[in-house]
Amino acid sequence: MELFNYFRSSASYRVRIGLALKGLEYDYRSVHLQKNEQTAESYAAVSASRLVPLLKDGDHVLTQSLAILEYLDETHPEPPLLPRDPLGRARVRALALDIACEIHPLNNLRVLKYLVGPLKVSEDDKNRWYRHWVETGLEVVERQLAAQPTRFCHGETPTVADICLVPQIFNAQRFECRTDHVPNVMRVFEACMALDAFEQTRPENCPDAT
Repeated sequence: MELFNYFRSSASYRVRIGLALKGLEYDYRSVHLQKNEQTAESYAAVSASRLVPLLKDGDHVLTQSLAILEYLDETHPEPPLLPRDPLGRARVRALALDIACEIHPLNNLRVLKYLVGPLKVSEDDKNRWYRHWVETGLEVVERQLAAQPTRFCHGETPTVADICLVPQIFNAQRFECRTDHVPNVMRVFEACMALDAFEQTRPENCPDAT
């Protein structure tokens, strides 16, 4: 397998965690977003969206981090990244989507560049935008975790929800967002970071970290 990703991309970090939890080996392919390498024709030949992450598994090309994670879970079932029961799977998917669809799209690199570029938003206002959506979005996750507290987001083993949560916290910390108002979120984050799969794949440990 080959993983095309960028060390600071939270969606890429999700897939790195999933591969590590599954114990799957892969070749690391850097696509440096700050250098606009995703727009190169060589990458466009591989990725129609020109986004990361992208996973090549033999002749198969997979995109979108959550789709990749479910593919890995179906093709390499152990350890599972989704609960066995339908209600558990629905809850984990909802938690994951609260992060991947409600928080992340509002503060990814493309959005931030558009804010400060064509819209001429100041750096301070851009950071205020970022912090608002991260901090309020994490409050939603906090309420769900507080209502059903377990070691990880759902149960005693990490799931897709935890895989989405950890990269979002890394980004929150990088932009100096508040996290003291989400104690259950941070408790789960610490539990995840005690595992090698989350720790070893963190952004600063990647080959292209700069």
